[in-house]
Amino acid sequence: MHDVIIIGSGPAGYTAAIYAARANLKPIVLASSVEMGGDLMTTTDVENFPGFPDGVQGPDLMFAMQQQAEKFGADVRMQDATELELDGDVKRVHVGDEVLETRTLIFATGSAYRKLGIAGEEPLSGHGVSWCATCDGFFFKQKQLIVVGGGDSAMEEATFLTKFADKVTIVHRSEAFRASEVMLQRARDDEKIEFLTNTVVEEINGTEVNGTNQVSSVTLRDTVSGSTWEMPIDGVFVAIGSDPRTHLVHGKLELTPEGTIAVEGRSSRTSVPGVFAAGDVIDPTYRQAITAAGSGTVAALDAQHYLAAHAAPALVTTPTEAAL
Repeated sequence: MHDVIIIGSGPAGYTAAIYAARANLKPIVLASSVEMGGDLMTTTDVENFPGFPDGVQGPDLMFAMQQQAEKFGADVRMQDATELELDGDVKRVHVGDEVLETRTLIFATGSAYRKLGIAGEEPLSGHGVSWCATCDGFFFKQKQLIVVGGGDSAMEEATFLTKFADKVTIVHRSEAFRASEVMLQRARDDEKIEFLTNTVVEEINGTEVNGTNQVSSVTLRDTVSGSTWEMPIDGVFVAIGSDPRTHLVHGKLELTPEGTIAVEGRSSRTSVPGVFAAGDVIDPTYRQAITAAGSGTVAALDAQHYLAAHAAPALVTTPTEAAL
């Protein structure tokens, strides 16, 4: 029987593991065999995470968090949870043929950006292709960019990118936008933003620069005429939404209209006692490494308080400031 199992290994999962381990809860972290470290594993320079004035590589940050959690006793396993049993005081986590029992569970599986699924997108990820203007916009000063999408997130990304880029072109597959009128008009009023409607990106092309393949152009297709052409560009920002990774808890935990796990107020408490959630899987708005890390802290402390109130006193120590 375990005190806490954490599913997920991004900033939220690893931060929860650090706090839980320092509280002597001996957490097991199911870090995944495929998505270990979350989205930051495919991010190059991270310059907005506090404590790194010169920036840090995304994978380096995740490995450092993992090592810090393991230093305090977290058991990090590159395994995937395949099924959950959340009824009753004891939660059961299926990992292949093995079943792990735990008093508390922290769900921190993050979200997955929707991708275009076109040639060049994956190879050029982190080399001119991005899904986060807040994360990467700074690297595109005085550049020519495109933003793919037609919703509020696309308008917001494009408007934000004008702080750095010389020109931003919004590429959308039709003339009708899903964005709210306020956000759409704001983008239209920005002199740095242009629109290409009835257009889709067919391929993202790269050119070798200093030994690294970087985005150099995109192949576009007119959805009305079918004609194609190549557009020189320095960067591609994909803003077609993201999906929280909640497939394991469908029908088990209450979800919000946005599809994220519902939690109580600013806590991490879900609709099932003893089950907590943290990071992008509860956050449809901010989706930043630092907010996910803070959310992981909340989840670990909530789990610790729950154990102190419900578990056998001999097994769990009441939280103290020294343990935080």
